[in-house]
Amino acid sequence: MNPIADLLPKNPNDRVIFIPQSSLFLVPFPALQDEKGKYLIEKHTILTAPSIQVLDLTHTRRAETRNTKSIQNLVLGNPTMPSVPPKPGDKPQQLPSLPGAEKEAIAIAPLLNTKAIIGSQGTKASVVQKMPSARIIHLATHGIFDDIRGLGSAIALAPDSSPPKPGEINGLLTAEEILNMKLQAELVVLSACDTGRGKITGDGVIGLSRSLISAGVPSVIVSLWSVPDSPTAQLMSQFYTNLLQRRMDKAQALRQAMLTTMKTHPNPRDWAAFTLIGESE
Repeated sequence: MNPIADLLPKNPNDRVIFIPQSSLFLVPFPALQDEKGKYLIEKHTILTAPSIQVLDLTHTRRAETRNTKSIQNLVLGNPTMPSVPPKPGDKPQQLPSLPGAEKEAIAIAPLLNTKAIIGSQGTKASVVQKMPSARIIHLATHGIFDDIRGLGSAIALAPDSSPPKPGEINGLLTAEEILNMKLQAELVVLSACDTGRGKITGDGVIGLSRSLISAGVPSVIVSLWSVPDSPTAQLMSQFYTNLLQRRMDKAQALRQAMLTTMKTHPNPRDWAAFTLIGESE
């Protein structure tokens, strides 16, 4: 950070917005250190954006969601996983179950005054039906952020009983489908992004976040790698407590959640994975 160190704000509550290109989107900016070993998140409130144009769009989206009447929230954890081919042409294999994501959803749901949707309840059809009227959407499931499978980015949900359309994979909600939705949510959190196979790419993360923003969401939080269960549950519970009870904005709520989690889990692997894309308000 040396080249821009003297340009950064002195007040830790002032926001620093990074607009990284392609694979730089995967850089955990909160964990960058200065020459004294201090993490960037200890000194600054951080957000990212795919581009200046997208920032314009999220400002507009934020103004629109301020008028939303929606009060319900949607929390999903560890749906019955769909079967996905490891790469195009391969035999589909079921994505691994995420018991930690289920615990996370059950712990977070009361903070959002709702009940967690888990297992077979989390079908694509039921989740897609609930998403347009939700104010906060928290999805603790696999995100597919690579293009190796030829699918683009997607979110794993439980397969529907009805067969998918030709070319679709039952249970995957793709970035393209999200693009065509009309969402009122002021925040979407995608909390268990690494599929355990396949590589997360910067373009994949950007693709999914752009789709959500285009669909009407001003703020998206994604994790850039798979984080162990215990620190994720702590960080996310702290984030929602800061956001909803302490009335912090999203960027401050995430920063303070990272600083709190860092005390019990000092390794940046455990607290630095989450990035806020878009608006902090």
